[in-house]
Amino acid sequence: MSDAAPIEPDTKDWTWVLEQPCPDCGFEASAVDRSAIGAEIRGNAEEWQQVLAAPQAAERPEPTVWSPTEYAAHVRDVHRVFAGRVTLMLAEDGPRFANWDQDETALAERYDLLAPAQVGPELLEEAERVAAAYDAVEGAAWERTGTRSNGSTFTVESLGRYHLHDVVHHLWDVRWVHAADRGGA
Repeated sequence: MSDAAPIEPDTKDWTWVLEQPCPDCGFEASAVDRSAIGAEIRGNAEEWQQVLAAPQAAERPEPTVWSPTEYAAHVRDVHRVFAGRVTLMLAEDGPRFANWDQDETALAERYDLLAPAQVGPELLEEAERVAAAYDAVEGAAWERTGTRSNGSTFTVESLGRYHLHDVVHHLWDVRWVHAADRGGA
């Protein structure tokens, strides 16, 4: 049983990253060609494998900050949620997405107890599944819409870019692992 400290829930609306570069991770959603979303997701999943192979992958850098493994489990689940949303957008006209509480999921799924060796292959599998969904989108289907529970409306294209920012940003969140591997802080 883990005695990990609680994590402060992230309640920000990150949709602004579709309009301007993220000042933290530097990701620029508008610069991503929609035909590259699947490949970018696969590449990101491969980078996560390096993070999960680090000796400190299961360590929290601070008691209230997720470990790289916890972030990777979140990214795995982001892929699952977005695969479902893309599928729904392509199958239905203007669906409304069910709310997903990422913090509730982290607690319920006990991210703090997961092993890097378990999360890595699952993340690759889910990344491939959602990447294949984006790869299959053609023509006008990129403009099909769906609405998040908070009222934010996305096209398949903007959802893909938003999704990609999420996983890129979380790699940025764990950048300390690479510094630690090189003997840095």
